[in-house]
Amino acid sequence: MIRTAFVLVVGVVLTGILAGWLVVSSLRRLPWAGRHCEPAARFWARTLLKLSGAKIRTEGFDTIDWDRPYIVVANHQSWFDVFALAGHLPVRFRFVGKEELAGIPIFGRAWTGCGHISLARDDRSRAIEALEEAGKQVREKRLAVILFPEGTRSEDGRLQAFKKGAFVLGIQTQVPILPIGISGSRACMPKGSFRIRQGEIRIRVGEPIPVEGLRMRHRNDLLRRSRAQVLGLMEDPDGLDTPLPDSDDEDSGGGPQPIDTTHEETLR
Repeated sequence: MIRTAFVLVVGVVLTGILAGWLVVSSLRRLPWAGRHCEPAARFWARTLLKLSGAKIRTEGFDTIDWDRPYIVVANHQSWFDVFALAGHLPVRFRFVGKEELAGIPIFGRAWTGCGHISLARDDRSRAIEALEEAGKQVREKRLAVILFPEGTRSEDGRLQAFKKGAFVLGIQTQVPILPIGISGSRACMPKGSFRIRQGEIRIRVGEPIPVEGLRMRHRNDLLRRSRAQVLGLMEDPDGLDTPLPDSDDEDSGGGPQPIDTTHEETLR
């Protein structure tokens, strides 16, 4: 418990300092405001990981062209997933996270000011607006947008059903999906617990999944392929999968077509 208390205290102080610095820089319109978002996030994440005794092991990073934009989809077992990705993905990135993050004092202003995207999970129209903003970030800034398609942390470590937003975004932007499997983070801090333990977190990157030529009706197939890759990249024992409902996808041929992101079915 001493480790947990120490990390929480230092984490709160460090978060306040870095977030406050980013907010003040933005409000004063300093020349370098905005350019320090990723470096600050990496320093924050790596510091918390080091203080927690979490060691990071990466696999497959050298096979990826990190100069390309990606829609990154990963499994979600712990808050340490966020620290691991923010601290070690060698790319400019934006997270798509729950709307409550934007309401945290100081941190929320830094979160939105750095371009991270808040998703209203109980409001479809606002969720669609958030995805459109994510698409704008990918197209204009050519960066990686990181999503956890399960929507929330897994309580038992098993991979839950994926929501479709990430795959709607991939088809809309014609940006490839990059699947990532994270293992070991739940042992460091499982959902429902504030106790922090030492451990090794493994980040395994899969093969980018191309989306060129896919239409919106192919989103279920894209989801299934991505989920299967994420599951295969996870290194925990067998029994990590959860049963999924049958899909109503139609995968007949055809080229790209304009996508109506205002249709609520795309997010279900």
